[in-house]
Amino acid sequence: MEVGIDLERRKALKTGGGLGLLGLLAAVGLIQPGSALAEWQKSAFDAKTMDEALTALGVVVPESSAAIQLTAPDVAENGAVVPVTVESSLARTEQISILVDKNPTMLVSSFVIPEGTEGYLNTKIKMAQTATVIALVKADGKFYRVSREVKVTAGGC
Repeated sequence: MEVGIDLERRKALKTGGGLGLLGLLAAVGLIQPGSALAEWQKSAFDAKTMDEALTALGVVVPESSAAIQLTAPDVAENGAVVPVTVESSLARTEQISILVDKNPTMLVSSFVIPEGTEGYLNTKIKMAQTATVIALVKADGKFYRVSREVKVTAGGC
């Protein structure tokens, strides 16, 4: 019986300590409650066409830019794991999104870049088939793009 009491006490102390730390971090301003879901755009991720995805993201006409570097393999052996790197040297990069024109849903990923952070992203995406990968960068309120074709030997979606 004594062992059960000690375990419950430990569990209560651990939970209380975690909640206390979370409250302290929120009070100091290091974390903001609900900030993780603040930028979620369900309609953009549900878009089935490129026009729908761009409209949901608020893009009118993205300009091509040499200030964005998109690195992806020429041939991806496995479409389930395609490495992609996007690097933006545009001033005040706010958002980096990756779209694939022949995927079942066009928008693959979208990241909000905090102010003062370098515009760099390295991730892995899924591709259903050979398609054009588009890096869409929002910088200083305007959208810019760069794209390249990636051949997929085995689909991942």
